[in-house]
Formats: sequence, structure tokens, C-alpha cells
Amino acid sequence: MNNIYDTANKLAKEIRESTEYNEYKKARQKVLANPELKSKIENFEQIRYDVQVLSMEKGKEDPEKMQKLQEMYTILVENKDIKEYFDLEVRFNVMVADINKIIAESMEDIFKN
Repeated sequence: MNNIYDTANKLAKEIRESTEYNEYKKARQKVLANPELKSKIENFEQIRYDVQVLSMEKGKEDPEKMQKLQEMYTILVENKDIKEYFDLEVRFNVMVADINKIIAESMEDIFKN
């Protein structure tokens, strides 16, 4: 039987070698190398974070912040590099979520009553 840590390290290596990881990494480096785009993305991500925290802590959304977030997104994706970055970010996050789901499902029997 394989050592579980060897398996985890192999998975980490395969993630780093995946198309999703490498394309997302390149797109991220490209937009963050541009100070203007970097500032816009950081501002957008801060508002997105604030909205998520409020939702998790209080169980509600701030309509004004949600509106601002949507407006910012609409403006940002007019830039093809930012749109590509966001699209690749989603693809990468879906892959990571799928991996997490597979791992969680393997332990499902522990948490069932």
C-alpha cells in the first residue's frame, strides 16, 4: 500500500502539471504584471471577499455591495486579459472543488449516522 503522503505529493505534482493550473498561472501573472489591472483586480477581489464574509457571518447579502461587485465585473471583463484570467480562475477552481469532493466522498461513511 502506498504511503498516503506520497499519494498527496503525487496529486500536488499532477495539479501543478495540469492545463488548468498552468493556464491560470500564466493569465494571473500577465494581469498582475500590469499595475493598473492589478489594482482593479485587487479592488474587485476585496469587495468580493467582503461580500462573502458578510454572507457567511450574518447569513445575508448587502445589495449595494452586490450591485457594485456586478458593475465592477461587467467593466473588468471588457478587458480581454482580465476576462481570460477570470475564466481560467473558474476552470481551476472547479478542478480543485472536484478533487475536494472526491476526497470528501471517500470519507463519507465516517460522518453518516
